[in-house]
Amino acid sequence: MSSPDQASGRNGTAETTTGTPLPPGPSGDPVVGCLRPFLRDPFSFYDDLAEFGDVVRWQLPGRRFTTLFHPDHVERVLVAESDRFERNVAGDFQVDFAPEGLLLNRGEQWRTQRTLMQPAFTMDRIRSYANPMVEYADRTARRWDDGQEVALNRDFSNLTLRILTKTLFDLEVGADGDDDEAVVAAARAINERVDVSRLTSFLPTWIPTPTNRRYRRALADYRERADGLIEERRHDGAGGEDLLSILLRAEGPDGATLSEEEIRDNLMTFMFAGHETTSLGLTYAFLLLSQHDDVLDRLRREHEEVLGDESPSFDHVPALEYTEAVVSESMRLHPPAHIITRRAKEDAVIDGYRIPEGTIVTLPQFRIHVDDRFYDDPDAFRPERWLDGSADERPEYAYFPFGAGPRHCIGMRFAMLEMQLVVAVLARRFDFELLSDPDPDVTAGGTHRPVEDVRVRLHDR
Repeated sequence: MSSPDQASGRNGTAETTTGTPLPPGPSGDPVVGCLRPFLRDPFSFYDDLAEFGDVVRWQLPGRRFTTLFHPDHVERVLVAESDRFERNVAGDFQVDFAPEGLLLNRGEQWRTQRTLMQPAFTMDRIRSYANPMVEYADRTARRWDDGQEVALNRDFSNLTLRILTKTLFDLEVGADGDDDEAVVAAARAINERVDVSRLTSFLPTWIPTPTNRRYRRALADYRERADGLIEERRHDGAGGEDLLSILLRAEGPDGATLSEEEIRDNLMTFMFAGHETTSLGLTYAFLLLSQHDDVLDRLRREHEEVLGDESPSFDHVPALEYTEAVVSESMRLHPPAHIITRRAKEDAVIDGYRIPEGTIVTLPQFRIHVDDRFYDDPDAFRPERWLDGSADERPEYAYFPFGAGPRHCIGMRFAMLEMQLVVAVLARRFDFELLSDPDPDVTAGGTHRPVEDVRVRLHDR
């Protein structure tokens, strides 16, 4: 497949955009732009945008957007020319959650933090996380009983939070079966605050709407919780190799240490983003498995062949190819982080169209992942598509659940290992009878979160 950028001169700069047309797109209302259809249903709105082509221009009050629907454009924005498209989610959507953390900061601060944190995500460190992942998954299995009804999203939120805090921070958070309420409430409030189907997401956080009040209260509790965990680690000593110890004793090239705000905001960032997205990945994986007995049967055959009577371990993972395919396919259909935004730092030309400086560029995984130009039967749950060679024929960035380029998710290998091991533990022990909507409504917030709990009844095998 030829590259649209190649056909249009992909290296257009501010000096070469004069006379280049703006992209097509919906005209919208003269005052509020596309606000009404966008608020009505953001996901259907993106389907409508795709009718205009691969580069589409649209507006909301005070903001102009260009949405890109082709993998080649994703590669350009996130990889090839990432320095021309900056991350600016906080400024675009009035969010002040952990602004000094790795997720939201930029420039030299981001590069310094990313370099300092990298030792916690080397392959040797990832290997050391496998046993705790399996141990906590086993604890969840032991809590579950035959015939019990559970909300997968809630139980997996608890599980992934405990795994993350133990492996990355060497901390025990909450008790088995109990949520850490400050973290869970913050995750809920953050998603509500940035849910673009709500008009309040476009208002400054200082306006005292009910959503903003819940957000400010939850954020204050979350910061207090993070400060307490940091103080606990300082009291116990920060000589370990976990991420929190690394943050506490980190020094940059000039000998400068991280500020208190940077340490706290990074702890908050990883506790939110690191557990929320993985718990959603597991929720959707088991939601789909509960509806596809053929996939579950093949998955269990692999577990019998590879694991036998053993518990899964890091050394088993390379042979768990179908398990990885199940996880990849569930994230294709339900990417936990469903859309990436960037801001054009200067004029650019993409596919023959001008993207003016300051434009918010959106890259919708949830739409590109099911584009029938790149996937046969795109709405079907078919893990085999990751093993039959067809993945080699697709553009590389037709699938990017963890982002791409310099700012790809630092915890990508961590999350994939965790999901594969948890699936291998729980799918062997239980059948899952789905009690909820097989195609749940989801929020348009920071993550692709189900509006209602995903409930199943457990049956021992």
